[in-house]
Amino acid sequence: MGLECIQFSGSLSGEIVQKTFVHPELAADEVAVKVTHSGLCGTDLHYTTTEMVLGHEAIGVVHSIGSDVSSVKVGDRVGWGYPNWTCGRCEWCLQGEDNYCPNWRIYGLADFEQGSLSSFSVRKEQWLFKIPECLSSEDAAPLMCGGSTVWTPLVNHVKPYHRVGIVGIGGLGHLAIQFAAKMGVEVVVFSATESKRDEALKLGAKEFYITQNIDDHSTLGITENIDRLIICTSAKLNLALFYPLLNPQAMIFPLTASDGELAVPYFATVRNGLHISGSVIATRFMQKKALEFAARNGVRVIAEKFPMTLDGVKAAMARLKDGKMRYRAVLSWD
Repeated sequence: MGLECIQFSGSLSGEIVQKTFVHPELAADEVAVKVTHSGLCGTDLHYTTTEMVLGHEAIGVVHSIGSDVSSVKVGDRVGWGYPNWTCGRCEWCLQGEDNYCPNWRIYGLADFEQGSLSSFSVRKEQWLFKIPECLSSEDAAPLMCGGSTVWTPLVNHVKPYHRVGIVGIGGLGHLAIQFAAKMGVEVVVFSATESKRDEALKLGAKEFYITQNIDDHSTLGITENIDRLIICTSAKLNLALFYPLLNPQAMIFPLTASDGELAVPYFATVRNGLHISGSVIATRFMQKKALEFAARNGVRVIAEKFPMTLDGVKAAMARLKDGKMRYRAVLSWD
């Protein structure tokens, strides 16, 4: 007999709905997880008009396992994020870049009954991660997507001597500041408002600049130019404004999902050897290392807390949609 659970789903009308679902028997490589916490991500807003279970930043406790599962056991605390399965055979998987597997099954495109806004979820063993003991579930949940999104360009492209600019201090930005600062680099924050200056500096930023209504960023007065620019804001930016602040061969990483076109100055990009690089969540290996690094170095999430109820999910989604969420949201069954 399958496992009955409560789920919170999107709908064609955009209304969040609660439903009951019975998971089928576990396949040999599947794990049933009792969800305890779920982070909320801007991506979740994109699927509120889709008939699917929402959420993809989950922490829970292993309830039962399939016959072939060996990496986790009943009672383990685990987490998961965007992907649920990758093929393991394509050239990206074979070279350890499984986060670019063209055959992967990911949130929003497959496994529509397996979101984290649920009392139970069934996941493939392959993309489950054990949570370090000293990392709380509340801190771990947003690291499963938001944290891994900022971790990837930092760990792959930043050297200790670089100056890293972070644009936007929201759910992604406040994690990026901590990861970067604890890696030993100089962190320079660009924000639209003054309101988060003190928090940004306490999180590890060395410099803080307000960019709202500034048409010439060369007048900001930064002490030295930037080697890596991490775009963490969901607002569409005129990247050309940041060009005077970049060193030759600097790299720009736009991390938030958006539509439309990304426009940059053609000649200035070529002349200065600038790189604009897309980046997705971490590989399985790097997701594991991100959790370990966060636990070892005290990376902590600033989160607004909501109950895992229909009213709680609706309230969190509305606050996120209205742009009023301060940093991150975490829902829990506690």
